[in-house]
Amino acid sequence: MKHVRQLAFLLRISHSSGIVRRYFIVNGFDGALTMLGIILGFAVSDPAPLQVVIGACVGATVALAVSGVSSALISESAERQRSLAELEQAMARDLGDSAHGRAARWVPWVVALANGAAPLLLALLIITPLWLAEAGLPLPASPLVLSLLVALILMFLLGVYLGRIAGVSIWRSGLRTLLVALVTAGLILMLGS
Repeated sequence: MKHVRQLAFLLRISHSSGIVRRYFIVNGFDGALTMLGIILGFAVSDPAPLQVVIGACVGATVALAVSGVSSALISESAERQRSLAELEQAMARDLGDSAHGRAARWVPWVVALANGAAPLLLALLIITPLWLAEAGLPLPASPLVLSLLVALILMFLLGVYLGRIAGVSIWRSGLRTLLVALVTAGLILMLGS
């Protein structure tokens, strides 16, 4: 609990809570759309074994997560070091052992983990029907259709969350992100036919 409070303090003094939230949403959006695209691609092409579909989805999920962590860590570390150097120059002293120095070292990791965890979590939720079907559990519909439905629901919920953050209509915001997913699906269907 003490570490959580310290981390919350570091996020607060570095004004990074919004950055963490944005990274989570942006990369979660990318992860959900990527899964939507892969699964829809399999749904409209010649039937493939479920293991192949799962393998493609898991491969993309791992790549998105690793890309999210590494790109955010590299870019945020550079930004935090730059901000710390500017603050040190303005104060004419070394701040390496200060709260600002700790924030410059730890906040990039928090941002990177949020950026990598978002596509991982959303993608795992989206491909859950595929795993359930592979395990032999009876499903009410095709596992590909259920995965597509989960992807659309998650896209809508991301929009709802954005609406809550912005203080605007959660329905309008949710429908807007759902529309992005449906347009993406439409483009995939057009290009695939």
